[in-house]
Amino acid sequence: MYKVRLWSVKQAKLLELFYKGFETVVVRLHPLWKFIGYERIEKPFAVTEKVVKGFLFDCQMCGQCALSSTGMSCPMNCPKNLRNGPCGGVRADGNCEIKPDMACVWVKAWEGSARMSNDNVHVVQFPVNNQLRGRSSWLAVAREKNQAASAALTESGKS
Repeated sequence: MYKVRLWSVKQAKLLELFYKGFETVVVRLHPLWKFIGYERIEKPFAVTEKVVKGFLFDCQMCGQCALSSTGMSCPMNCPKNLRNGPCGGVRADGNCEIKPDMACVWVKAWEGSARMSNDNVHVVQFPVNNQLRGRSSWLAVAREKNQAASAALTESGKS
């Protein structure tokens, strides 16, 4: 898994492009998800997300995915669970102070972010809400984007 995680950071640009297309499809299918019921499809989505993201990123299913902001390096793989980093303990070779055989998750995040089209690595991540652990962040994005779009339409109708 570790080698695949490192590969994913090296392929951050390609994975970013794939995810943008995937996200567009998931968001556009909002009427279907709403018809079926977000609660009903949560479990199958979360299982699928865990398999895919677990393999590619060693995803810990925090429910608040930050991969698009962290160069495809999951910050939840940090032994200190730092959502924003790196800490002051990064070794001179770029490895983790806790796990010396592992590259610092945040060093990798900066490397991956440099390959991506956004500069979101500078965006401060909120602390993890443990109530969302194990839930699908894909569905959360679809719901949030559609709620934002609905709110924008409502607001433009008031003008």
